[in-house]
Amino acid sequence: MKLSIVIPVFNEDRTILELVRRVQAVALPVEREIVIVDDRSTDGTRDKLKSLAGQAGIVVREHQFNMGKGRALRTGFEAATGDIVLVQDADLEYDPAEYPKLIQPILDGRADVVFGSRFAGGETHRVLYFWHSVGNKLLTLASNVMTNLNLTDMEVCYKVFRADVLRRITLEEDRFGFEPEITAKIARLRCRVYEVGVSYSGRTYEEGKKIGWRDGAWALWCIFKYNLLR
Repeated sequence: MKLSIVIPVFNEDRTILELVRRVQAVALPVEREIVIVDDRSTDGTRDKLKSLAGQAGIVVREHQFNMGKGRALRTGFEAATGDIVLVQDADLEYDPAEYPKLIQPILDGRADVVFGSRFAGGETHRVLYFWHSVGNKLLTLASNVMTNLNLTDMEVCYKVFRADVLRRITLEEDRFGFEPEITAKIARLRCRVYEVGVSYSGRTYEEGKKIGWRDGAWALWCIFKYNLLR
């Protein structure tokens, strides 16, 4: 059994090497591979990734143009060879030490897909933007209405898939619309979905946070698009 950790990266030169170190340090009951996709970083991230290329268990892919998180994830999914695929952001907001509990429902044969949740399970989280949390909950509510799932955090980074389930899904979104799109499509497949509480150490915009209100508006459109128009 192998776990593929897919990491889309754009301008994360301050965190990428530490993130990879933390991923490598996690004790896992399965083999692992780390698939990193650089989405045309311009801040020195690409140079740092060159030091990782060629290391055992690490695959590095590069985009020649900046195409967005969703497109970087598709590149990573195509390169992944594991039986389980996990999405990891490169910004240290999420803790790789939580991988064992995220993959356990799949290893137990109970789940096809596992979502993390920043709003369930009582885990620690940094206190930041009120309106971001409201937006996340509204998007999750809208998604749940359409999918009939009872998720608490549709927009969470941590999503884990059985690879054979992921291969049945054709993804289209290039940016942050990935989250509502994949949620709609796993609901349509009637996948067994579990949720696991995770900690969260969010960043401010000054610290490099990228997602904004336009991405939230697009996510809302994607909820309707992939649930009603497809």
